[in-house]
Amino acid sequence: MRKVRPGLTAAGAGLAGDRIVAVGSTARILVAATARALRGVDCADLGHVGPVSRFAGTPDPVRRAAAARSAARVALTAEQATEVDAARVAQWFVDQYPRQRYPGVLLGSPHGGAAHLAIALGMPWLPAGFEMTAHWPHGAVDRPRAALDHGAGFAGRLLAGNPDLHLRQVHCPASRGALAGVTVALAGRWRALPAAYRRFLAERLAPGAPVLVLGDARTWPVLDAADGHSFQVGCPASGLDPVDFHPDSHALRQVLRSAGGDGAHWEPPEITAPPAAAEHGVEPGFERGAREWTSRHGHPLHRVLFSAPGVLSAAIADLYRRWLRAAGKTGDRLVVECGRLLDPWQVVRAGLVPYWCENATRRSVEQVEWWLAGSEPFSSVDVLPEPPGVRSPALAGLPQWLAIAAFGRRRRALDRTTARGYPVTSVPTRRATEVLRAQAYDLPTPRPLAVADALAALRDSGTGHGLLIC
Repeated sequence: MRKVRPGLTAAGAGLAGDRIVAVGSTARILVAATARALRGVDCADLGHVGPVSRFAGTPDPVRRAAAARSAARVALTAEQATEVDAARVAQWFVDQYPRQRYPGVLLGSPHGGAAHLAIALGMPWLPAGFEMTAHWPHGAVDRPRAALDHGAGFAGRLLAGNPDLHLRQVHCPASRGALAGVTVALAGRWRALPAAYRRFLAERLAPGAPVLVLGDARTWPVLDAADGHSFQVGCPASGLDPVDFHPDSHALRQVLRSAGGDGAHWEPPEITAPPAAAEHGVEPGFERGAREWTSRHGHPLHRVLFSAPGVLSAAIADLYRRWLRAAGKTGDRLVVECGRLLDPWQVVRAGLVPYWCENATRRSVEQVEWWLAGSEPFSSVDVLPEPPGVRSPALAGLPQWLAIAAFGRRRRALDRTTARGYPVTSVPTRRATEVLRAQAYDLPTPRPLAVADALAALRDSGTGHGLLIC
């Protein structure tokens, strides 16, 4: 068994939260970025360059091997499954926020726009789940059945000590590349509102402050493997459709070849049930717990459901433009962020309009293009494409990213550092901070938005495109 680094495990208390939650996962990055922004601090200390960044010019097998070694070092071992405590993870998220009273709180699915919305409202954001990776010795990217078998053993040990979790295992070589053959990816979703969250709401919310629950409404074919453990092949973030993970799919063969696999071995388990909520959905019990708590304590609750990430991103960008202009600013400068490349504090400090892409897939970038085509023009457009570290037929090419920047009337900027080695390198979150620090100051920052005004703006912009607010 690998030794755990000193300082990461509390004696007799299991693994610490920062050891359990996957490095670079969306929820982890968003909590860190939001907490920093509420302190008036940027993300200059966030993220580290992965090993593949040092192998941009080397053959694919060399890069894949380097990425696999790095992933295996930080993944949880089978023995550590019994040391995972979801309650400690919830407390770790909560403890990152300044101890003060807040005018509300956002809970739910991970989305970069949620961090920007939280800062505009002066609120924290807390996820309804978290991601983990588990070590898979002798794994193979092209054997989803074997991934399910290995994940089931890990899930059984983890769920024995965490009955309040639902574990969704995702085997997706299109979004994870070779890493899908050395680790299994698990999204832990709370089936009830964690105790740490209930204490946070009781101690940190102002009287009558609202609670907003953001929900990712996307669906995907899912296999219920066991009580509390489900499995899906592929994911919406891959930029592909469920049919693309069929053994006869040309796109799948391309994906497996680039990840070092072989399509001839691909035999996914049969899934006959109707599509269910994808991995970043909110468990009904979590939402029910939030509703029951707010009802008992006199706080209003609002649900914001999005059918695609771009729908919420566009609505929040429109909201920012309205908010900035109401404060006497131009609202005429756009930054297009991607994945982990975001910095909510620098966006507010510079008076920018943020649009967040979930990833670098063509589907994500096309959503930006459609939104820009229908929006009032921006004088400047800065684009930060996060290299995914993998090759896939679903990815946007650099010309498509350049087309986004071309919407700027005066300034059109595609970050050269992120473009260098795209799509196979890796770039830390702090790269977004470095780029945005170069933007001119536009102070003072606007006063926080009222929740009623924010919800009205979201309705105006997003209702016709699939954003549901209730």
